[in-house]
Amino acid sequence: MHELSIVMSIVDTVEKEREKQQADTVESIELDIGMISGVEMEAFYFAWEAGVRKTKLEKTRLKINRPPAKAKCTECGQTFVATSSFDACPECENPFCDILSGKELRIKRMTVIKN
Repeated sequence: MHELSIVMSIVDTVEKEREKQQADTVESIELDIGMISGVEMEAFYFAWEAGVRKTKLEKTRLKINRPPAKAKCTECGQTFVATSSFDACPECENPFCDILSGKELRIKRMTVIKN
């Protein structure tokens, strides 16, 4: 389950930033996890609960944005909504397309509280 390693990486990054900001609490974390990022969301939520337990992030509000997958055909230039990294162009059926979005996995924002 790679979701646990993703969660632990997020926890580590947020904790380092919290310390850098000399904050006591992380009120909220906003993540972008693209629709074709490869993250299984049910497993992610399970890993999140386990990963933040008994840490300063245990009561942190978590918001997750799910950017849709968009691709651009390398042949005809058509831009379309994709359901996977391997979708062919719906216009010309070219199997080679550049993924423009939907693979994101990033911390978009975090809100800290200094007491």
